[in-house]
Parts: sequence; C-alpha cells; structure tokens
Amino acid sequence: MKKILTIALCLMLALSLAACGGNTVVEEATDATEATATYKTVTDGVLTVATSPDYAPYEFYAIDENGNANLAGFDIELAKYIANELGLEVEFVPMDFDGVLMEVGLGTVDMGVAGLSPDPEREKTMDFSVTYYEGGQAFITTKANADKFTDLASANQAGLQIGAQIGTIQEDLAKQFSADADLVSLPKATDIIAELIGGKLDGAYIEWDVAESYQKNYPDLVLVCEVPYEAEGNVIGVPKGNEELLAAINAALTKCVEEGTFADFVAQAQTLAEGEIVEGLLE
Repeated sequence: MKKILTIALCLMLALSLAACGGNTVVEEATDATEATATYKTVTDGVLTVATSPDYAPYEFYAIDENGNANLAGFDIELAKYIANELGLEVEFVPMDFDGVLMEVGLGTVDMGVAGLSPDPEREKTMDFSVTYYEGGQAFITTKANADKFTDLASANQAGLQIGAQIGTIQEDLAKQFSADADLVSLPKATDIIAELIGGKLDGAYIEWDVAESYQKNYPDLVLVCEVPYEAEGNVIGVPKGNEELLAAINAALTKCVEEGTFADFVAQAQTLAEGEIVEGLLE
C-alpha cells in the first residue's frame, strides 16, 4: 500500500508555483536557501511547525532507552530536513489535528505536517506543497466484529457506531460511505483505536499506513478494506500568501524525496513505531 512518490522537480514546482501565483524564483535557484532569500517566517530564523503526534508512523512520540519521549515519525524528520535546507531552526508545536488545520489557516505557524491530504476544502484556507507520499484510506474493525463487515457497503447500516477523527478526510469518508450509521467523531486517532478496542465502536475510518502501524501493537484490529478517495497522497500545509516560503519548502521537499532520504525516514519511522511509543499529546 505504500509508495514513495518520485517527483519531477521542474514540472511539479512549476505546477505548485502556478497554483499559488508564484514566479520563477525556484527554477532559477540552485537550492532552497538561495531560491527564497525573501521568504518570511512567523519568527525570524525559525520554522514553526504544527503537528498532531497521534498518527504513527507519520508523527508520534518514541520512547528511548532512558524513558524519554521524543517526537518521531517521517513527517517530523521531513520537517527537520526542510528547516535545515532553509537554514532555519525548527520548532514543533504539538496539538490536535483540527488545531493544525486552524493554526495553518490563521497563519500562526509556518507549516503543518500531520499526514495532510490535499482536500479541496482545505485549500480554501491554506496552500499545499507538492505531494511527497502516497498512502490510502482504510475501514477497520476488531476480530470480534469482523463477521459484520464483508465490504464497505456493510459499514453503512443503521445502529452501527462508526468512528473517525475530527476534521480529517476520514470523517468526510465516514459521512459519505456510512451515512446511515451513527458517526462518532473524536479528537485523536488514539481515541478511535481505544474506543474500537474497548467495544464502543463497531468500526472506524483511518489512514491505511496508520492502521497497519496500530495493528502491530493491537493484533485484535482487522483491516476490512480500502476506502476509495480521489485526492490520495500527503502534502504540507502552508499559510495562504507566502509564495516564497512555499517555493522553498517545495524545493527542499523535492530534493529529500529524489535523493532517497525520505525513503530512509519512512523506514526508520516504521521501525520506531513497532517499539515503545506514545501517541497523542503528552501531559
């Protein structure tokens, strides 16, 4: 189900700039820093990044040998890489997923990394980077409920309690494909899993790779089927109107993917997600 996207640098950057009304600054530059000498960030010298660390292997907390919780995941490593390419320090601001969307829309952060899909509704309040990762959507349940679901259509029945995370593509998919069921929207992906394992939900919509990651720690989970979704893939969200910063992010992101570094980030994140982790905001 996983596929690292090979991005054609000139074509994709040209499309990105055309979408946001940018100019040819990136095409003429040799790297992200040179390309964007005029970009602005919320705090000078700092790339402020909103993230929702309840979404392994995208973003989560990995527990090290000393019991310390450290932000991890391939989105986190990608953000660090971009900040380094831009010559900036990076500051992560963990929050719930709907908070990430809000803060990017308000322009109080420089970008959001949270397994974002390029939903047209979101594009009204933020700009999107080029696509850097292609995953998929899943409908999941538990072994105890597996006989209830043979396909996606069987998830659309009155009386079923179907979960999804607030503000996500999965919430929209639940409304579309399980319109007759009772939708239970919760703040975190971890809340969805806890309610599902606890028997309070019959099934749930979740990103495929995230579901596979949870299944390794919760073998009782069952991935029933893929859920069709036209705007597959993941992007970085950037506040509207900062074309220079978006161009710099695109240049760094594309370099990361094309040189193979992002593939390493994905492999490392998947390994870490199999160990001791914390998903959700730390107290």
